Amino acid sequence: MSTYILNIETATTNCSVSLSKDGETLVLKEDYDKNYSHAERLHVYIDAVLKEAKISSKHLDAIAISKGPGSYTGLRIGVSAAKGLCFALDKPLISVPTLEALARQVKTNDGVIVAMLDARRMEVYSAIFDSNYNQIRETQAQILDETSFKDYLEKQKIYFIGNGVKKTKALINHPNAIFIEGKLPSSREMGILAYNKYKKSDIEDVAYFEPYYLKDFVALKPKSKS
Repeated sequence: MSTYILNIETATTNCSVSLSKDGETLVLKEDYDKNYSHAERLHVYIDAVLKEAKISSKHLDAIAISKGPGSYTGLRIGVSAAKGLCFALDKPLISVPTLEALARQVKTNDGVIVAMLDARRMEVYSAIFDSNYNQIRETQAQILDETSFKDYLEKQKIYFIGNGVKKTKALINHPNAIFIEGKLPSSREMGILAYNKYKKSDIEDVAYFEPYYLKDFVALKPKSKS
């Protein structure tokens, strides 16, 4: 029996939905927008993916969600939609680490991969993986400076990917630093990660699952009118 998983990625401005069969992506819908359009587009994309694959939602085996870190609002919208589908269809929920899926966009036989998402000011959310996508440094919220990743850069190439690359490139100048620009997390890479978890019954409690924010949400105070 084949395993069909619906994958949802909303951790950044990319509203991305895919359907995977036994870990292989069959259909992908995403917008790579610079603005957050998840509220308007997410359910439209879910319907479009299922329609294109000619699969009914009741034939899904699981729903996978990109769990963060990332945008507070984006993650909330994605998780709410995934939970709603799980409750309505009585399907298991699988969570996929956002930075691990992002790292899988890099194909290399050497060096390490730094998957990074933009946070406030000079801060990024980052994790480090080897060329086989094994995580070799935990996910951190880190303030960037000229010495960031220095120990890794002295030993090997580093492939930086994600929307935190722009501010990193402005600070780090090293021959071993390779900057892959214009890339955001996508549901395309979620399929194999979700499938591997599904085979191990590594699922979440739908009622209590929360996104991995990494940091507490801080609402910005509105500017006073002067």
